[in-house]
Amino acid sequence: MPGRQTLTKPVAVFDAGIGSYAAVAAIRRLLPQQDIVYFADRASFPYGGKSRAELLAILRRTLLYLNGFDPAAVLVASNAPSITVLNEIGDVIGVPVLGVRPPIASALGVAGAGDVAVLGVQSMVRSPELRAYADREAGEHGIRVHLVDASPLVDLVESGAFLFDPEATRHAVDAFMDDLDARHPNLAAVTLSSTHLPWLLLYLKAARPAWPFLDPLEDAVAAIVPHSAAGTGALVGLVTENERLPVGDFRAMLDRMGIALPLHTVRL
Repeated sequence: MPGRQTLTKPVAVFDAGIGSYAAVAAIRRLLPQQDIVYFADRASFPYGGKSRAELLAILRRTLLYLNGFDPAAVLVASNAPSITVLNEIGDVIGVPVLGVRPPIASALGVAGAGDVAVLGVQSMVRSPELRAYADREAGEHGIRVHLVDASPLVDLVESGAFLFDPEATRHAVDAFMDDLDARHPNLAAVTLSSTHLPWLLLYLKAARPAWPFLDPLEDAVAAIVPHSAAGTGALVGLVTENERLPVGDFRAMLDRMGIALPLHTVRL
């Protein structure tokens, strides 16, 4: 396996693309000696467009592959599978498999008397699992939590438009937020419940400077700490590709963000 010999009990982090690199960066800030395997499964993008059966199959094969790196833990750095199927695949391998979930209770806490929007991909926001999770988190305030399909915003990130076409990205974000405001005029806080969405934070804040935007990665990364293992801070980058999302485009995005990361192309 690529880079396996350089790693000591790494934390493996994966998602369907660039979104999960934010989790990698957060882990490196919190645990600088932790070795990490970063797997961008671009060939499976978008997780939000997959059926439940497809998500289960993707997660099972990915976990089995990453288990070959002898990880200390695995972070499924995507809200959609974390909410919809993670409970069903947690025992596929013998190490902790952690997920990312919307910080709804925290969002309600900062929203005052206002409503909360949970921005995520289509499969997650339409799932009964997310509605049940939101109702548990919100209690009697469940009616104030709106689940919103933000797949068009996710596409802006994975396509690289947010880096290479900022003007079009700004217009798209502004239009999305105007529509969101029109549909839910009492909004006062937003959760960025796709790991792609924090890459758009500057655009979102420019569109709605008074709203707090909560990133669920903070809780997810904190949950890794008890499973951490001191290594050398090594990072191995893995990526899959397809005709629409080639590795070359992914490298260009990393270069544009100033991320110097050698990539190994894998096929699962």
